[in-house]
Amino acid sequence: MNKKLCLGAFMRPISLHTAWWRHPNAAPQANFDFPIIKDLVRKLEDACFDAVFLADHLAVMNMPTNALKRSGTITSFEPLTLLSALAACTTNIGLIATGTTSYEEPYLTARRFASLDHLSSGRAGWNIVTTVNTEAAYNFGLESARLHAERYERAGEFFKVVTGLWDGWADDALLMDKESGIFFDPEKIKPLNHKGKYFSVKGPLNIARPVQGWPVIALAGASDAARQMAAESADLVFGNARTIETARSFYKDVKTRAIAAGRNPDHLKILPANQVYVAATREEAYRKKQVMDDLVHVDSNLPNLSLKLGVDVSGFDLDKPLPDIPETEQSKGHQREWIALAQREGLTVRELAKRAAGSGIGEMIGTPSEVADQMEEWLLTEACDGFMMVFHSAPDGYDDFTSMVVPELQRRGLFRTRYEGGTLRDTIGLPRPDSRVD
Repeated sequence: MNKKLCLGAFMRPISLHTAWWRHPNAAPQANFDFPIIKDLVRKLEDACFDAVFLADHLAVMNMPTNALKRSGTITSFEPLTLLSALAACTTNIGLIATGTTSYEEPYLTARRFASLDHLSSGRAGWNIVTTVNTEAAYNFGLESARLHAERYERAGEFFKVVTGLWDGWADDALLMDKESGIFFDPEKIKPLNHKGKYFSVKGPLNIARPVQGWPVIALAGASDAARQMAAESADLVFGNARTIETARSFYKDVKTRAIAAGRNPDHLKILPANQVYVAATREEAYRKKQVMDDLVHVDSNLPNLSLKLGVDVSGFDLDKPLPDIPETEQSKGHQREWIALAQREGLTVRELAKRAAGSGIGEMIGTPSEVADQMEEWLLTEACDGFMMVFHSAPDGYDDFTSMVVPELQRRGLFRTRYEGGTLRDTIGLPRPDSRVD
């Protein structure tokens, strides 16, 4: 068996579990305490994780005050600033950050991620998002978020501009010849001269081509537009499958689209989100989950479900099944996933809200061997190429997984025991894009 898992770590926020910061051993300030974050990332690097991933929000989350005041996400670092600091105190682990195509400009995004790639010696990754949060729109002078179709059309042009700017430099453009006094070859740096529907960018970029050619490209989303863009453009695809059957369907669909787009499907890695509760016995692992879920206050339940469904559920009858939910401009894939869960298990609104109080993602619970069994099945039956791990608390969730599950995966030959190669593309097994400049 040659297949190995790709493991990323979702770290902004530190956990997606609503009550992570209330755990008895948790450091509630972990989201904005650099020494704590640095220690957690080094722990993941010691465990040979492929990368850490920092999501981003451009506004305070839109939820009722009674729920918001219980959220540990109200303050956190801007992700590229944080990853630049982490680049200086790590050596091998990849550093992936969200960058929006809805409210940024492509020149600035290209420059920032190229800078991070140089600062980290080739470990940067860009998670492309089409921001849907209306509160973010207000912070950028708009009255509402852009519609779904427009967001993805803009994102496609944005991606073309950013990668075109990276490719505007030949790898050998910098001569730095002291004897001749010539610092760079003007023939090796080309302006982009892009004029499109959303952007007009002359270029060239005023920083050398990224170490990796392009930083690793990541995308998330389950809508048709998101799947197509991922199939055509992404190196990593972040998913949110709660069952192995759903994961297999998503995996097959995106890989098939990649083949149709002329890509090698092995160069596109699909990583569903996964939260693990692990202990020496299954009973103890379930107790850990129960401890976390019992820490969630009732005020947080319904707003979390509203966010996942994209509609206000506060007026629904809590003890009846979920009513018909209209499709919205919010996260379409998440909405479908939660509606399917309610229908599959016959959950009332109250029961579904309780599920939403946790991380709202796929979970694996059991002993190290049982968790490894599940991860192995997902990998070998084409449900995933790895996982984006979400830890239920910090530091306990991080410690549990790295000390119990990782050694078992390594014993089975499913995960590396050391890093090979110098860049994130090397670690994941991805080709380096060629420059368009001779």
